[in-house]
Amino acid sequence: MNVDNAKLKQDALLNLNQKLCELLAIPSEIKDWSDGSVQKWSDVCRLLADQIDKDIVRVAVIGAIKSGKSTFVNAFLKADHLKRGAGVVTSIVTKVRQGKKLTARLFFKSWDDVNRDIQQALVLFPSLNWQNENQPFDLRRQADREALGVELSTLDKNLLITKDTRNINGVLLTSYLQGFDTVKDIVSSENTTKTFVGADFETYKSFAGSETLAVYLNDVKIELDGAMPGEGFEIADCQGSDSPNPLHLAMIQDYLIKAHLVIYVISSRTGLRRADIRFLSMIKKMGIIDNALFVINCDFYEHESQADLENLIGRIKDELGLIIPDPDVYCFSALFNLFKARTKALSEKDLARLGQWEKDELLTQYSDLQTKRFLKEFKRQVTAEKTALLLKNHLEHLSRISDGIGHWIQLHQDILTKDKAAAVEMTAKIKHHQKQMDQIQTMVRSTLDGAVGKIRKELRREVDGFFDRRNGTVVDNIGSFVRGFDISYPEYAESLENTGFLNTLYLVYQAFKQAVDTYMTESVNPAVIKFIRIQEERIKTELNGVAGPYDGMIRDVLAEYKNTMAGFGISLHDDAFERDVGQDLKNAKQVLNLNIPPAAASMRYSANIKTDAVLRLGLFTVARIFKKILKKPLDTDGKEGPRALKAGVKRMKQETERNIDAHFKDYRENIKFQYLYLLIDAAANSLHESLQQRFQAYLSDLTNIVDLIHNKSVDKAQAADALESMATQSAKIHMLITDLRESISKNN
Repeated sequence: MNVDNAKLKQDALLNLNQKLCELLAIPSEIKDWSDGSVQKWSDVCRLLADQIDKDIVRVAVIGAIKSGKSTFVNAFLKADHLKRGAGVVTSIVTKVRQGKKLTARLFFKSWDDVNRDIQQALVLFPSLNWQNENQPFDLRRQADREALGVELSTLDKNLLITKDTRNINGVLLTSYLQGFDTVKDIVSSENTTKTFVGADFETYKSFAGSETLAVYLNDVKIELDGAMPGEGFEIADCQGSDSPNPLHLAMIQDYLIKAHLVIYVISSRTGLRRADIRFLSMIKKMGIIDNALFVINCDFYEHESQADLENLIGRIKDELGLIIPDPDVYCFSALFNLFKARTKALSEKDLARLGQWEKDELLTQYSDLQTKRFLKEFKRQVTAEKTALLLKNHLEHLSRISDGIGHWIQLHQDILTKDKAAAVEMTAKIKHHQKQMDQIQTMVRSTLDGAVGKIRKELRREVDGFFDRRNGTVVDNIGSFVRGFDISYPEYAESLENTGFLNTLYLVYQAFKQAVDTYMTESVNPAVIKFIRIQEERIKTELNGVAGPYDGMIRDVLAEYKNTMAGFGISLHDDAFERDVGQDLKNAKQVLNLNIPPAAASMRYSANIKTDAVLRLGLFTVARIFKKILKKPLDTDGKEGPRALKAGVKRMKQETERNIDAHFKDYRENIKFQYLYLLIDAAANSLHESLQQRFQAYLSDLTNIVDLIHNKSVDKAQAADALESMATQSAKIHMLITDLRESISKNN
């Protein structure tokens, strides 16, 4: 099934839902004729229409910085809508969907968010004498901005480099200062959104593409009026996987949890790098690497021939094979594809480049063939996912409603032809079966409630155990990492001598925090995500196991009911009895919009680390002075700084462990109360509702309509005409549902 075909089937599904809504509205047009079952079906149809609109198949485009992710997405969209990444400080995931107009929505941080970022970046900053101790830093105050600007301008340049790259905090602070004047009238005390539509659309790039402005953004969402596979699809351009800020990787992880397909872009200029291997290993730990397609973004200038390019592809496939067996690899030029799609909009320089590339027919033809091969697989995977998530699930709901309304129509048509005594007799027999159905529903609900309580206890034990530091768990592991983090103090001897104690302490802190955050994103977060996925599967298995034994009982009761109806000359569709009780968790998550708690863990360290270390330095210095006065041997000569630095690092580690403990206590409770417990309840309710829908067709209370008809409150002729019209429409809808189900099955 291609993308266009999937869109047609989605439209057919929505059309079926609308037809059922119109059919269910007919009884309400007849005076004094109302029925609770019809109203329930109408409510379900309205909810389904809303759920279909919310169903999203998400595709994450990831890879290293400058691998060509944005170019790839632009080529996919056949338009130059995305700006390249704004630098190392931004953590933006740019999400693109179908819309009615070309629109960009920028989601800005609040002033509290901004000031919290800055305050975090100022932890152990060498000089904070300029900051008012009674007032936290506020970027809105001119005095605070000016003072920070002076401090940054006079800061030792060595402190702005960490591990041969620009220091994250230095870039963050500078960007916030430089971008302030532009955003001061946009950012507010609440999270705000700025929208650029139509002719103003391109303006958004000045924010998303500028490091000094992108730092103020939380999110970017784009809506296109074309070039997308259709509604219900989202493609996201993620931050570089080799970002020096580990917390950015955590935000990518949060999106990857929701993604149904991952496209990993590798630059042919660099091949697979160490950062790629680490990131892919992390994805594997999360359990989502099987959903990945690998694109080698070919730079035509880097390769002399097709043979040279194929040698590179072979090496990359071999390296990827160490992580994932038989990786799905494609190689083409995203920029070449983009230029071909936008020939009329290209500059003279880009037209010249395109013309030069087209002269190399072997490479360009190879790129074209690989592009077609990729798009074919992409469409297959995306549409297969869409079918699984959207079409089948919702079609099953519509089929149940269709069966129910068809039976409801037959019952009421039969009631109209009987005298009151016969109608009362028929109603009594139906009530007997309905009582049995009610009893089964009550038993299932009671059993589910008991199972929910049992599963909650088991999950509490599992979650608490997973985060228990005493059992060698993930929290204990990070504690061991913090305690065992090795600092080579001789490396900082020169810094102590040349830049002083506070500057050196700041350098050590930066290296330490970078290491801890990296360990969190590469080792801890994937382990937590994998653990949660295991618990999700546990919930699904346990609940389906509870409901499963009732399946035979349900079939027996429905078969008995079917025989009774046959005695009245009323036939029922056989497929109404063949549906299983079990279900997955996707619908339960969707109803409550449940998501796994964010993996990004922002570590907040106490300024007491610095105070304590400075105090130690002062004590060592005072001791040295007293030894001089007392003319005692100065065995500590020249070692006050290193000793104070060691004391500061020790305190730093202690504070970090305390912060980690506090963070994971909160995170543990959030996982239980804000996710898993809610998921259990939602899944149990969804399972029970599924059962109710199965019985709903046979639970109509006919007593009221019998009394209304025979007391002449309802016009029998008008009711007969309405039911005849409903029967005709119902039969057509049933046929359409059958055809759509067969069509979906053939394409999967």
